[in-house]
Amino acid sequence: MNETGNHYLDEEEEKLLLRIARDSLEAYVRRGISLDLDEYPLTDRLREKHGAFVTLRRNGELRGCIGYTKSIEALAEAVRDNAVNAAARDPRFHPVTPDELDEIEIEVSALCPGETLDSPFIEVHDINEIVIGRDGLYLQAGPRGGGLLLPQVPVEQGWDLQQYLSGLCRKAGVPDGAWNQPGSKLYRFSAQVFSEASLGRQA
Repeated sequence: MNETGNHYLDEEEEKLLLRIARDSLEAYVRRGISLDLDEYPLTDRLREKHGAFVTLRRNGELRGCIGYTKSIEALAEAVRDNAVNAAARDPRFHPVTPDELDEIEIEVSALCPGETLDSPFIEVHDINEIVIGRDGLYLQAGPRGGGLLLPQVPVEQGWDLQQYLSGLCRKAGVPDGAWNQPGSKLYRFSAQVFSEASLGRQA
């Protein structure tokens, strides 16, 4: 089941990506190795270049989230790599340890194509274009910073549009309202979001 209204993968592909994320997490945390994808039955869509984020939660609390926005590698590879990145390279958290693995739940956000083939972003010219639950947001606030929030974030937080924009500014480390200042650019993007909570842990 896709939780944000965008769908280009079928349920079996979602389940396979969750299995790749889980296997990659286990392989890296327990053995320090990178997962080889040669033995996984990758479909053509999973070999297409798309950005992806992997979110880890432990007992319902965020435990790591990292991803690629650029379409620089196969979707299956992006999921594999960012499962490791979320576990070991999110600067907000210490690396995941083996004794935490059974308590961690994985969520994948597979980014949908945007205005160009290599990016999921669509420039926002009117904030009324933004649909809560469909759109993630990326703010490039000139040299001062940039920030990104995934489509599921405002739904989870119960935010309206103004609260969403304020949260994005906080994430970017810029003053509230900076999205509307000269030199700033606001983009929206969509993703197919699925998790072990909705589809079950893949053995």
